[in-house]
Amino acid sequence: MKKKLGSEEIFKEVIDSEEELRSMYGYPSELVNNKSITLIDHHCRDYISKSPLLFIATSDSSGNCDVSPRGDAPGFVYVLDDKHLVIPERPGNRRFDSLRNILLNSKVGLIFIIPGLEETLRINGQARIIKDQEIMVHMEAQGKLPKLGIAVEVEECYMHCAKAFKRSHLWDDTYWPLKEELPKPSVIIADHAKKLGLSQDDVSKSLKDSYENRLY
Repeated sequence: MKKKLGSEEIFKEVIDSEEELRSMYGYPSELVNNKSITLIDHHCRDYISKSPLLFIATSDSSGNCDVSPRGDAPGFVYVLDDKHLVIPERPGNRRFDSLRNILLNSKVGLIFIIPGLEETLRINGQARIIKDQEIMVHMEAQGKLPKLGIAVEVEECYMHCAKAFKRSHLWDDTYWPLKEELPKPSVIIADHAKKLGLSQDDVSKSLKDSYENRLY
């Protein structure tokens, strides 16, 4: 039985079967159906070595989802062999959303990004949290070793097409908003955490300290 959603009375025309979905959009091409591989080949290794940013998708045992960025110098992800890679766990906000989810559900999805390149690399697999020191030494940064890593056993790798990046013009700075028009994170956080009574300046100072002193 499908879980009843609170928005059911808002949306009147909901797609609830693959048949209806296929009737509108059809099926993938033979190229799309055959581009997925089950290992980290030399092309994937090269892509990972040039990527300074990835997003990791996780969910808990109830299906509650989370997507979190991980970033560092290009090549920060350590590839052990054709089936295994490790993402260093650098200091963060200590919510541990991704890590807590992995403890409950090992399935993860990764998207690797290279600045200026519109195609992305997607990897799906099984994850576990590790602290093997002989592996951590390969991910040293700024003279510090990560305490933990997210080890992923790869089940699927494939290149994802560039349509989302082309539509968004992400890498074309002529489409970027003016700096003064950007949302102000310190204002947003102060408002969302208003029960703490923190001002925008309080949050700005906290963020500055975190960025300057607790990146590694």
